[in-house]
Amino acid sequence: MARARNKRAGDRRGGSPAVVEEVDGGLAELLPDRERARGWTLLVDGAPQSHVDLDDPAYLGFEYQRRLGHVIDLVAPPGRPVHAVHLGGGALTLARYVAATRPRSTQQVVERDAALVRLVRRELPWDPNARIRVRSADAREGLAKVPDGWADLVVADVFSGARTPAHLTSGEFLTDVRRVVRAGGVYAANLTDGPPLAHLRGQIATAAGVFPELALVADPAVLRGKRFGNAVLVASDRPLPLQDLTRRAASDPHSARVEHGRPLLDFTGGAAPVTDASAVASPAPPPSAFR
Repeated sequence: MARARNKRAGDRRGGSPAVVEEVDGGLAELLPDRERARGWTLLVDGAPQSHVDLDDPAYLGFEYQRRLGHVIDLVAPPGRPVHAVHLGGGALTLARYVAATRPRSTQQVVERDAALVRLVRRELPWDPNARIRVRSADAREGLAKVPDGWADLVVADVFSGARTPAHLTSGEFLTDVRRVVRAGGVYAANLTDGPPLAHLRGQIATAAGVFPELALVADPAVLRGKRFGNAVLVASDRPLPLQDLTRRAASDPHSARVEHGRPLLDFTGGAAPVTDASAVASPAPPPSAFR
């Protein structure tokens, strides 16, 4: 249960007051965006988690969220409603994006931190007409309750602090993801890693044992092991829209590269698939990652 501590503090940059509150996962901060009148960034224990613009829910401020947005745009014809499962809620940025770009979509959000959900619901309320159901539960436990073949899209963006929990990195976890994804549907995951990229290589090898079609979207510097950063893994049982995905990723303000096919499998360097028995949390980012 969250400790009863809630305060508003003047943002050091000036402007709207920040909101600071203890949640189950640590200290949550909602910081106002100087460039957007109703834009907010959510941090938990200093790690950026989400950015939301209440006036424009289709705006995606973080690089990795824009890349996940491209996947959402391509999972079905433009504007067509989808069934989506979000493992990890944060400020519900991607659920809001789906609701704005694909009206009448039905979405399930699984967010373990119940106190964080209450904070976001109170301070950053979403459209009450959006078909978004939020369940406070562990991501894997919540996934187990989703019917077989229900989802057009499953998005995993789960962090405890700044690390993905170990039990959400295994082949057993991905097998349950595939159970939930309908034929032709898509799984997309936000992964983080830095040199020597052992975690990222293992995650690709693990996904390759469950899904026949894979792609990875990331900054070239991250793929070369030059710096710590995000990579978006995309998986399906059907061929992915690689040409469109590549074009969109390349045209971003911070362009990304799309790897797939044999080069992506070669990138694993023979890494072994991860199992529940061998799983560990993703590596902690270096202190410089959030500067």
